[in-house]
Amino acid sequence: MSTTSTPEMNVVNVTYAQSGNSVNTNELGMREMQARVWEERGAHNLLIKAPPASGKSRALMFVALDKLFNQGRRKVIVAVPERSIGGSFDDTDLKTHGFFANWHVKPENNLCKPASAQSLVKQFVAFMESKDAVLVCTHATLRFAFEAISPEDFNGCVLAIDEFHHVSADLDNNRLGNLLRTVMDKSDVHVIAMTGSYFRGDSIPVLAPEDEARFTPVTFNYYDQLNGYRYLKSLGIGHHFYQGPYTESVGEALHLDRKTIIHIPSVNSGDSTKDKFEEVGQIMDAIGEVQDADEHGIYSVRRRDTGEILRVADLVDDTDQKRRAEVLHYLTTVASKEREAVDIIIALGMAKEGFDWPYAEDALTIGYRASLTEIIQIIGRVTRDCEGKEHAQFTNLIAEPDASTDDVTVAVNNMLKAITASLLMEQVLAPNFAFKAKQEGDSNKDTEHGVVKIKGFKEPSTERVRRLIDTDLNDLKATVLQDEKFAKAAAGGLDPETTNKVLVPRIIRERYPALSEKEVEEVRQHVVADSVIKNGDIREIGDERFIRMADKFVKIEDLSINLIDSVNPFQKAFEVMSKNVTPKVLRTIQDAITASKVEVTEEEALQMVPKIKSFVAMHRRKPNPRSDDPAERRLGEILLWLQAKKRQFKAHQGEGKH
Repeated sequence: MSTTSTPEMNVVNVTYAQSGNSVNTNELGMREMQARVWEERGAHNLLIKAPPASGKSRALMFVALDKLFNQGRRKVIVAVPERSIGGSFDDTDLKTHGFFANWHVKPENNLCKPASAQSLVKQFVAFMESKDAVLVCTHATLRFAFEAISPEDFNGCVLAIDEFHHVSADLDNNRLGNLLRTVMDKSDVHVIAMTGSYFRGDSIPVLAPEDEARFTPVTFNYYDQLNGYRYLKSLGIGHHFYQGPYTESVGEALHLDRKTIIHIPSVNSGDSTKDKFEEVGQIMDAIGEVQDADEHGIYSVRRRDTGEILRVADLVDDTDQKRRAEVLHYLTTVASKEREAVDIIIALGMAKEGFDWPYAEDALTIGYRASLTEIIQIIGRVTRDCEGKEHAQFTNLIAEPDASTDDVTVAVNNMLKAITASLLMEQVLAPNFAFKAKQEGDSNKDTEHGVVKIKGFKEPSTERVRRLIDTDLNDLKATVLQDEKFAKAAAGGLDPETTNKVLVPRIIRERYPALSEKEVEEVRQHVVADSVIKNGDIREIGDERFIRMADKFVKIEDLSINLIDSVNPFQKAFEVMSKNVTPKVLRTIQDAITASKVEVTEEEALQMVPKIKSFVAMHRRKPNPRSDDPAERRLGEILLWLQAKKRQFKAHQGEGKH
């Protein structure tokens, strides 16, 4: 069994300066991100987009206390998605570090505790009728309590919603979103929304455009956060591909010398064996031999390679709720403060959002995750700054598509979407550039300082476009990269011109329908330029500086928007994948993409069946859809189309049996 990860499988490798800027504090005890939020403390509604561990909870405390003491607000309600996250808003000493007041929550107003919904709602209503200032509860308690009070009761209140991506613009099916819209419309409530990820993972936006316009955004990007750490120096994001049951390959992707969180797949996932307890057992076997378990439920496992004892926490076994609660309590109280308390955590649907284990170095996630929010939350578990931790790693263990199975198309799509999710993270984690139109006589000597000048580039002409680029660029890229056609574009399934000039503007129009065509083009150019430059590789050769864009090396001085539009900004990821799967798997991926693009009628396909059979009989092989001979290429494409139709038919038959 191999116990080392494979660095050449990384799509993303980023090294940071360790400047300390994002963790140092000013005279008020505020970190860099918190100081930015403080500058906007007078805003009626604040939307804080900042990475995990950037200090959002304390930023809320600073602003909320100012609203209570200096802005005439009488109450602050903090809502978190689950009870365990409520601890982030416990009593906090702020005065010692320079602030004018401390954060205090009375015990009876901390509703993140085991109790019936009815009891918690009663305490919520009592708080609203009291003179107490601060309450912390879960999203669920807030929703239930809202049925017992009126929207007008929120007059004079500050409503803070943590993990704001749980809100949705789908008001018919999202009670939290509906609640928010109602209290904003019918009271003078001040809203503070906080999230480490603004991507819901589905096609529904968090807020409708007209509601989002009511918020003042404060964005603190991942690069600023990680570049400003003291200890963490590098981050890798990559993939490990497997065949057969994942449990037979998980040992190859484990790095047992690092503190690791293993996220096993949902039992509803195609990657699951449908027996989560057996999966945990096989992962334990891959680590070593279980010795015993202590009073906290933590297992001692002897490594098979070195004989060293590792401490492993099982958060999957839910048969004994008391034991599981003890394990979780130990992880949140002891393991979060003592490095040797635990080495590996095995989780299913836990240890993600708001989970604080600063020593975690590796996140091994099995199976494709459709939600970009989930991916960002998982990566956020390993990117906390911690003494002794120089590298953080996210590895996605993904099934290799098998052409002999009926679900080959699903497997190919999952693989491509996993690759494009990594591309988004590369964009999010890279330093930001400011793009300007290059005029006659301009040079690009300032590229190191984040300014890139491009011939023919259209700069923002309106404040709306400027704001969108400043605060929503990553959100827009997430929408682009979640588009099904874009997953195929990542693998070379579409030419760059179509990708950049047809797909991107279509998605921009759908997301921002109020933009004019001129504004759409300005946003489009910025998205494409930002993607290409961030995925590029800048090098100095003699006195000249070049950028590698996909398969082109271009002088930075010669950059033009036409040149950028001719580049597939996602080609690099496909190249990485190509080197790490077998030629047979690569052909399977390419064939699945080709089959989805083939334009053919059923009549033509049936007419070609005898010709395909004759070709096979004559050449003793199938026609090649990538042949230089147009006639053979067409036969090969139609054969792929027929095979895809056959798989669809078999799949529908299978569904009918159920």
